[in-house]
This record gives sequence, C-alpha cells and structure tokens, in this order.
Amino acid sequence: MRWLRHLFAPTAQAAFPEASLDRIAHAIADGERLHGGQVMFAVESDLPLSAIWKGVSPRQRAEHAFAVLRTWDTQANNGVLIYLLLADHAIEIVVDRGLRAQVETQRWQLVCEHLREQLQHGDREAAVLAAVAEVSQLLAEYFPPDPQRATGNELPDRPQLLG
Repeated sequence: MRWLRHLFAPTAQAAFPEASLDRIAHAIADGERLHGGQVMFAVESDLPLSAIWKGVSPRQRAEHAFAVLRTWDTQANNGVLIYLLLADHAIEIVVDRGLRAQVETQRWQLVCEHLREQLQHGDREAAVLAAVAEVSQLLAEYFPPDPQRATGNELPDRPQLLG
C-alpha cells in the first residue's frame, strides 16, 4: 500500500505554492533574529519506488536530506531541519550535534506532535509557520543571539522542495 501512496502523492509545489514558501522563508528569517541557530524546512512529496522497495523510512530520508542540504554545516553545530514527507504523512526533525547534547529528544517530539495536530486541520502553511516559531523559541533558550558572532545567516531560509 505504501507504494500507492507515493505514486499518487500531491506534489510539494501543490502543497506549498510560491506565496506560501515566501511566507515560510520570512518566518524562518524572523525567527533566526531571536536566536543563534539555523532552521531549514524541507518537504518531499514522495520517495522513488526503489527507496520504498528498500524500506527507507521517513527518518532515514530526513537524515539523508539533512546531510544533502548541509544543515549540519554551521559554525555552532546548531542546524535544525523540519522535514515533511507528504506521501507518508511523516514529520521528522533532525538536529545537529550541538543541539542533541542540549535539547531533550522529547522537546523535538513535542514540536512534531503539534505540527501533526495542526496539519490535520488542513492548513499546511499555518502548521509549518507554527512549527518554525516553536523551533525558534527552543533555539532561543539554548542559543540566544550572539552579537559577537559575525557568521550571519549560514543556511538558506527558503524552504527546500525535494524530489
């Protein structure tokens, strides 16, 4: 059954039109003014059939996206990837090692639960905006803005449409 979901999944572009991507990018940029971390949002409509055949899980795919998008490539090792796999209705948050050591896994899981609940109401953009705000609040607790650090924006704010 999983392959059917992936075969007929809505496209990421249909789920998140340009105007929506713009608003999410602005929310990420605004959030990053409140903390010293880096946030990325990526959405993938479906997986290739070969990945389904191999049993690739949404978590594995999110970790792959984390690596490919270079979310790990920040000076303070505090990148966060919010990942959606539309076909599986899967939500994953992958965090860099600088955050794994400080923020409990349960707090990231809570963000995923809130995002899942809001997605069930049907407004994808509002759900993602709320998740970005929640991640930004968490980052502000552990990585407040540091005026001495001159690295600025290390990762793109624009949502990444994968696949």
